[in-house]
Amino acid sequence: MHKPDASDGSIELAPRRVVIVGGVAGGMSAATRLRRLDEHAVITVLERSGYVSYASCGLPYYVGSVIEDEEDLLLQTPARLHARFRLDVRVGTEVVGIDRERHYVRVRSMDHESAQVTTIEYDKLILSPGASAIGLDIPGYERMRLLRTVEDAGRLVGDLSKTPRSAVVVGAGFVGLETAENLARHGLAVTVVEAAPQVLPALDPELAILVEDELLAHGVAVITGTSVAEVHEWGVILDDGRAVEGELVVASVGVRPDVRLARIAGLTLGAHDGIAVDEANRTSDPDIYAVGDAVEKFDAIGDTMSLIALANVANRQGRRVADHICGRASRHVPSLGTAIVQVFSVVAATTGWNERRLVAAGRRYRVVRTHPMDHASYYPGAESMSIKVLFDPDNGMILGAQAVGGSGVDKRIDILATAMSGRLPVEELANLELAYSPPFSSAKDPVNMLGYLAENMRFAGCDLAEPNEIAELLAHGWTLLDVRTEEEHRQGSIPGSVCAPVDELRERLDRIGTGPFLVYCAVGLRGHIATTLLKGLGYRARNVSGGHRTYMAAQAAKRATASRVG
Repeated sequence: MHKPDASDGSIELAPRRVVIVGGVAGGMSAATRLRRLDEHAVITVLERSGYVSYASCGLPYYVGSVIEDEEDLLLQTPARLHARFRLDVRVGTEVVGIDRERHYVRVRSMDHESAQVTTIEYDKLILSPGASAIGLDIPGYERMRLLRTVEDAGRLVGDLSKTPRSAVVVGAGFVGLETAENLARHGLAVTVVEAAPQVLPALDPELAILVEDELLAHGVAVITGTSVAEVHEWGVILDDGRAVEGELVVASVGVRPDVRLARIAGLTLGAHDGIAVDEANRTSDPDIYAVGDAVEKFDAIGDTMSLIALANVANRQGRRVADHICGRASRHVPSLGTAIVQVFSVVAATTGWNERRLVAAGRRYRVVRTHPMDHASYYPGAESMSIKVLFDPDNGMILGAQAVGGSGVDKRIDILATAMSGRLPVEELANLELAYSPPFSSAKDPVNMLGYLAENMRFAGCDLAEPNEIAELLAHGWTLLDVRTEEEHRQGSIPGSVCAPVDELRERLDRIGTGPFLVYCAVGLRGHIATTLLKGLGYRARNVSGGHRTYMAAQAAKRATASRVG
């Protein structure tokens, strides 16, 4: 838009008018970035709830009183945003329509049902409506509590003031488990119900079972492989007929993109029913952008789009949209879906694709695993973790990674996500120069070890076998060789295995047969040494990936699933 200058007849640009629908991560990042880039822009933010900028990821911890003051969740208020950025922020305001041809939105106050609908003109419109909780079409659903907004958290805190004795959390994803933990810390008897065969479906089963063990150790009951069929005042009835007590029932079964406005405006939706955008986050209307949980993201692993509901992705998109509107170069970055959660003393993290998704997509992959300590084992306080990396066998591209343990999990998943963003082949993890001191790591960091393992697999002929291959290999005549100590073998071993400690292996060769050998130890290191020894002597040998620890976790996951299906 232009307007004449009355003094000299020249033409000057009118202020850019930008309307942003929805606040929190994506919307507020766009708004504040726009102001930093354009002091004269007229920026209006319209938020349906009563809060425009808050830490949604902190809501479970407010419910659990870890965060004691609700004010600590509020990152900014309309008044502070106006004072610092001169933003026109209107909370409790709903956008009810978009006129794309005339470039205006129709809005009304949510304080009064009969409030008059008014219009606000825009040059550029940014949609950041987020996602809404998935509802359940079951009797009594209205009794369920949600945990998506500050208002939701306030209602739950009010419920807890009535001192309920029990709770059911429906859904065992990241937010569901955070909620379960915080309710348990309040002293409630908590049951988690998950329709999938395991908790944390983002993880592969042999890692998810470690999180389930932590829940059980803290008295949280876990029911997987079944759904809630009815909700009552006293609890829920499952679809298999079981009744579970829960004076408080919280639904956390996932979210779906809020595309109500996009549908009204006739904008194109993607294959997953999120708002379709291009690499600049423009919708099918070039003057309308969309960011955050409502948007389908370009996936960094596959040539596809995904629904990734993460605050850091929304923040990044908001910033990039502001850059694009202001004519700045804006580099498109696909999303990995990196996420982390703490459940009592266990931390679980993931980035990229898991094994189940790779199998479903028909994607070839290989696996490396380690079970390292988070820092030097001789330094006090070292904690164990389990790390799994999936990579392309042809080019070494890292396709996904998962880690479960205590201290240090966050550091390793972030390094792996950074390596994936930089498109480092998996063997290059061995060459990363990472900070080392006994309180923080080992001279060979767990990430370096993953690189060494992958290097051996790709270039040194190291042949690993997955735990789920053991039965088939035994059926084809392989000898299962336990190269741990005799004492370790007596304490627990893989059925059908013969013990030949790695330090005595050369002396026992005449007693263990001619192979081929399937070798395992506790976590894989001694198994690798034994495997290379056997191959050097002319025997055929493979090492079991992750050793006895991974085998036991995989078996525990199978038993848990089988018992619940049965």
